[in-house]
Amino acid sequence: MDLKEIENPDFLHTLSLNELNDLAQEIRTFLIENISHTGGHLASNLGVVELTIALHYVFYSPEDKIFFDVGHQSYVHKILTGRAKEFSTLRQYHGISGFQNRKESEHDVWEAGHSSTSLSAALGFAVSRDLNGETYDIVPVIGDGALSSGLSFEALNQIGSEKRKIIIVLNDNNMSISRNVGALSKSITKLRAAKSYNSFKTNTKSALTHSNIGTLMYSGLKSVKDALKESIVDTGLFGVLNLEYLGPVDGHNIHDLIRVFRVAQSHEGPIVIHVITQKGRGYGPCEKDRDGLWHGVGPFNIATGKPLKGIPQGFATWSEIISSTVEELARDNEKIVALTPAMIQGSALQSFFAKYPERSFDCGIAEEHAAVFAAAMANAGLRPFLSIYSSFLQRAYDQVNHDICRMDLPVLLGIDRAGLVGEDGDTHHGVFDIGFLKPLPNLIISQPRNAQEARNLIYTSYLQEHPFAIRYPRGTIENIKELFEKIEIGSWNYLNSPNIIDVVLVSYGPELNRILDKVNTNNLNILVVNARFFKPIDTSVLDHIASLNVPVYVYETDMLEGGLSTSICEYYMDHHLSVDIRRMGIGDHYVAQGAENLLKKEQGLDINTLFEVMLEKND
Repeated sequence: MDLKEIENPDFLHTLSLNELNDLAQEIRTFLIENISHTGGHLASNLGVVELTIALHYVFYSPEDKIFFDVGHQSYVHKILTGRAKEFSTLRQYHGISGFQNRKESEHDVWEAGHSSTSLSAALGFAVSRDLNGETYDIVPVIGDGALSSGLSFEALNQIGSEKRKIIIVLNDNNMSISRNVGALSKSITKLRAAKSYNSFKTNTKSALTHSNIGTLMYSGLKSVKDALKESIVDTGLFGVLNLEYLGPVDGHNIHDLIRVFRVAQSHEGPIVIHVITQKGRGYGPCEKDRDGLWHGVGPFNIATGKPLKGIPQGFATWSEIISSTVEELARDNEKIVALTPAMIQGSALQSFFAKYPERSFDCGIAEEHAAVFAAAMANAGLRPFLSIYSSFLQRAYDQVNHDICRMDLPVLLGIDRAGLVGEDGDTHHGVFDIGFLKPLPNLIISQPRNAQEARNLIYTSYLQEHPFAIRYPRGTIENIKELFEKIEIGSWNYLNSPNIIDVVLVSYGPELNRILDKVNTNNLNILVVNARFFKPIDTSVLDHIASLNVPVYVYETDMLEGGLSTSICEYYMDHHLSVDIRRMGIGDHYVAQGAENLLKKEQGLDINTLFEVMLEKND
């Protein structure tokens, strides 16, 4: 069938089992072909094709609430709800989102770009449904990686207490981005081989295959009740939390999925349906991946599986530069340890973990725990490097505040993916960390403009005894490696020395390199200041700038509110200095997805616009 002609999931109810299986294969081919052009989350979506078809076959969206934890595995859901015709715009500027998005469709009832929110949301829907006297089903789909988060446990605890009807689908592929870790993952592994699986396969299959699926009524069939009773067991965690459990079920067998969802549909109270899927199903390179390389991908060659764009010779990703520097310093400092909340691959820590396994810790999707874990290590004399994405650091704010900064512990925070991150959109842009970290006492906050400055900042961080944050963007930079030099904490530096100064430009990060090139190429009378520390700021440079009596532009590709320019303005105000400050940054709104250059142009933050503004107002 032509997937682009799908308007809503109602058509599924007219299809035979063979036609549903054919549809699954068509969707897989469609996903591979489209994502090879746009990039996106491929492996996770290939793993939920049959599962999503079965959900929409049994339940009636949008009346029934079907939603996916994190949401990046909702591509099949988008296709079945009428958005296949827009897939060429997936994650593109003004295109459809790579996550569920309520503005796109009435079938997207919940939005998330971070894991583990689905169960709390499900309970919120359930309470609202029951108070309103409604009867719709609520079906959150949560992966085994997201289930390990503290937020999921908090929700499960109350769901078990409230006993409201919620059908929790545990999508178990033994992966989050890379392989799962921890005791819970091991417990789920045991469930896969538990007696309950055989009981379900024999008793339930025997009972239900003699019934008409379309008219199956749980309350009227004693054989189904008996089968359900046999397959619902007190399985460790779920039993302790008063949650009934059904499964495991083959997540790629549409026939079995439909049957088990029918049973769950007639069950009262909360129930966990354990579904086993294979991440990357149907595409060889994805199926073989155990390190998360195919979790989120750019455009690639379908035949070879290789990306269409590589890293230029002599360049490296910012994550690689930061992690390799920590690894280099760890050779001579046995107290350096590395931690990450399930982002070994994303934060380029594979080499560190391989070289120093006893000093490496994957905490799973548990940012709060990772921060406190790091704080206690620092308190006991170690020097932790906690690598964490900017947008995920938000989840650990209380712990960074209360446990790291309040106790003034020397934890090095590597704030990865800082700034605009492009196609992942508003849930992933790392543009808030400067504003929410600056008020925290004892914390030093910095951002390098190139690889060597990054190396020097990391080196400097281990020569002092306070919490130290280094933020760095997505993307690549020339991989310069020179001898380490200590940087004075809070110091800024001038990147040029024009004979005449008409304008001062203060900024930070790798954009400074392009700015400096343009100033030098055009011989402009602009003094460029590298504000490599957000806290503390360099007051001697600010005093000198004030004395020049020229316009001062502060250019920041993060939120204006609470950003660098806020600190500069506060300093001048507090010291009664009159300076013509002109600020450029992101205003009070969220930024959608799209290529980074297009987003900056939309925000008036592209380099051309910056120079047009400076030169136009200073002719």
